[in-house]
Amino acid sequence: MGISLDGKLVVAISSRALFDFEEENQVFEQNDDRAYMRLQLERLEIPAKPGVAFSLVKKLLAFNTEAAQKVEVVILSRNDPVSGLRVMKSAAHYALPIIRCAFTRGQAPWRYLKPLRANLFLSTHLSDVRAALTAGVPAAQVYPLSTHAGDAYPNEVRIAFDGDAVLFSDEAERVYQSHGLNAFQQHELDKVALPLPDGPFKPLLVALHRLQQAATPHMRIRTALVTARSAPAHERAIRTLMDWNIAVDEAMFLGGLDKGEFLREFEPDFFFDDQTGHIESAARHVPSGHVVSGVRN
Repeated sequence: MGISLDGKLVVAISSRALFDFEEENQVFEQNDDRAYMRLQLERLEIPAKPGVAFSLVKKLLAFNTEAAQKVEVVILSRNDPVSGLRVMKSAAHYALPIIRCAFTRGQAPWRYLKPLRANLFLSTHLSDVRAALTAGVPAAQVYPLSTHAGDAYPNEVRIAFDGDAVLFSDEAERVYQSHGLNAFQQHELDKVALPLPDGPFKPLLVALHRLQQAATPHMRIRTALVTARSAPAHERAIRTLMDWNIAVDEAMFLGGLDKGEFLREFEPDFFFDDQTGHIESAARHVPSGHVVSGVRN
């Protein structure tokens, strides 16, 4: 029987999302890719510094045990194969058990997400994120200058999600954009017993729930819904999660308050939102990614 990734939580990640290659990327943008390749080769034995998504990846990989490999992380990068040597050497330096990778030298790597059965794709490249979301894969554009995750919760993966256009569809957001807050609130009251349609990140939430249910004693997952909704529109969101038979650990219905300071207190390893304003606020405090989905995008 062949090797399969079925049943695992599969995270595909670009090299700039996992490691801090911002200095090298400036060389790439100012010259051709050969200068970038030379620089990466010169630094082959110098491990890259951790990037924005490093903490998330390290903690997810900690769910693996000798008895059960529950998480697979794959490097999926626009780097060339030579530069990819440094990426993989950096992963080995930090003892990240990453064995699979694809380096495409500037070509779009997102097309390999389906064969990987990926549950999440993190990249700094906007067009790859858009294409992945269109293909039905949860994906976010990582803000490489985001604040990195803290170390207060070494045995807990903490992930925060926006609601509309992320966990849920943008159905309600479209009402808000077209007709305003009052119409939005009435729409949600009228449909309070009707679950919201699935959003692009529901499959990731389901996969995280499955990983949590698999019970790894030394690692836990803690999730939070952080949304601009407020009462009475909060009820439909909670009822939707109940319909999915998935419980989040925390829910913040902020009614338009700035999300950044609340996320600073929650201290997630990653936060996903569809609105750039929320992401820019959050990125000052926590690792953040833009879900390029819904009417706002």
